Amino acid sequence: MGNLTFLVKPASSLCGMRCRYCFYEDISALRSVKSMGVMSLETAHRLLESGIQAAGPHGSLQITFQGGEPTLAGLDFFQSFIALERELCPSTIQISHSIQTNGMALDGDWVRFFQENRFLVGLSLDGSREIHDRFRVDAQGRGSWDRATRSLALLDKAGVETNLLCVITGPLARSAQKVYHSLNKLGSHALQFIPCLDPLEGERGCMPWSLTPQRYSQFLRDLFDCWYLDLQRGHYVSIRLFDDYLRILAGMPPSTCASSGACGSYLVVEGDGGLYPCDFFVLDQWYLGNIHQMSVEEAVQSPRALAFLDEGRRRPRDCLGCPHLSLCRGGCPRDWTGLGLDRANYYCPAFHAFLDYALPRLRQAAGAILSK
Repeated sequence: MGNLTFLVKPASSLCGMRCRYCFYEDISALRSVKSMGVMSLETAHRLLESGIQAAGPHGSLQITFQGGEPTLAGLDFFQSFIALERELCPSTIQISHSIQTNGMALDGDWVRFFQENRFLVGLSLDGSREIHDRFRVDAQGRGSWDRATRSLALLDKAGVETNLLCVITGPLARSAQKVYHSLNKLGSHALQFIPCLDPLEGERGCMPWSLTPQRYSQFLRDLFDCWYLDLQRGHYVSIRLFDDYLRILAGMPPSTCASSGACGSYLVVEGDGGLYPCDFFVLDQWYLGNIHQMSVEEAVQSPRALAFLDEGRRRPRDCLGCPHLSLCRGGCPRDWTGLGLDRANYYCPAFHAFLDYALPRLRQAAGAILSK
């Protein structure tokens, strides 16, 4: 199969935080079993064994740890996971690692482990202290900005590659410039902005953190203006969505499934070894099987996995004839509303207005990058 990506949830939905908007808390509550528990080394062994076999002798594995909060599996688990890799993996297979964390558990031991094993660490930080502490609270209702930024300082001091993940809530979307400059003051890091998700089975736009298409559109335009001004000054800030647009305009593949217009770029592995086709749909109806009873190849070729891929290829009707389809590509199915011919991307108006606004400068930026 060549190149494989696993999104591993070693602590399932377990988390010490109580972020108001947590999409995985919502998803896990809709399953018959909310938490699949902490991953055993037996499950890790089976996953690596099957993944290595599926990748083939000259393939690659990209392993991303997420949650819940993946560090709740414990540093011993991660050390043992890496030891298993070294035991099982031929030298011809390349393995890369990343982790998405809230940073609450990080200390010198964790940071040394990430540095020694070349982990890319994604740290969740919502723009500025005031905005972050409104929704990203711990079990006692306390804000977590100070603890998260202390962890970032530890990572930076050790030279760990780190990017910052910012969830765009409705309140945050009003302050794009403040958020951009606040995050950049923390150091030179790649940035990823993702729109906040409303509950899967709820009505859009009804939560205190809900992000409307109108606010998202204005956020993207304000963010782009800040980013483009820095670009003109010779300072490139990596923002994943803008990076993807530049890659597409330059004739290269984008880095995310949402920007590629196709699902199925990775396989989710829950704490008990359960396999699912997408992090946004770790639900009973999309359960593919368990790594203890089926191989990676069997999972990705299963009828349910193929049905998920087929569903993701059915773009909203509004995409037909859209001048921005080659860049937007319909977006992520998690943002689609309606069924069949009536399906639509909730954020279509936001992307359409943004690309109308920014596309000429995006083309200029892509051209400048290609000419270097």
